[in-house]
Amino acid sequence: MPQASHRPPEALTEADLDRLQDLLDALPAPLEPLDVSMVDGYLCGVLLQPEPVPLAAWLPPVLDTEGRPTPARVNDDLLALLRRRHKELNVAIAGRQWFDPWIFELDETDDPSETVLPWVAGFAHALDAHPALMKLPEEPMLEPLAAIYLHLDPDDLEDADALLEEIESLEPPADLEEAVEGLVSAVLMLADVSRPLKPAARTGTRPAPHPAQRRRTPPPRR
Repeated sequence: MPQASHRPPEALTEADLDRLQDLLDALPAPLEPLDVSMVDGYLCGVLLQPEPVPLAAWLPPVLDTEGRPTPARVNDDLLALLRRRHKELNVAIAGRQWFDPWIFELDETDDPSETVLPWVAGFAHALDAHPALMKLPEEPMLEPLAAIYLHLDPDDLEDADALLEEIESLEPPADLEEAVEGLVSAVLMLADVSRPLKPAARTGTRPAPHPAQRRRTPPPRR
């Protein structure tokens, strides 16, 4: 696994992102691949697993959301672009460094949750496909998971009473910038649980608490 001191690969350009989306769209039916924003959230969920997930395990859920058999050979450019982003995110998460999620503003909405929803859906897809993270102790993960899942419809969080209660205690982000800060900070907080730094590596500082984690007064219990 790359160490935090390793230089990350060059960030994907806008042209690279367009190429990646075109390659995903070109996958044959009936495959239903993730879009690029979902891919980004998915890769974060993969990289937060307590044990490294090999390419052979994390690639198929990118190519099809329904778990159908995927092509025996995948386009080399598609693989290269996915691996570059995987490595870039891995270096950032391992070093507890800021990264820019692939989140794209929607012209028709000012709702931060609606804008970040594809990224969050990709993250949730990763935790469904690779459940080891969710088998870790619940308490230290509640706050960062709530900061991510507050963007989902509560009806999508079945049998998650503790998580829903934590979500209710958080102040929703006021704008997209706060929502993005909340996602990145939550990923790095989860990494503290699933991928703890060795003592010698604790040289940096963790990001300051983000606005999405400001707590509001819980609603009165009935």
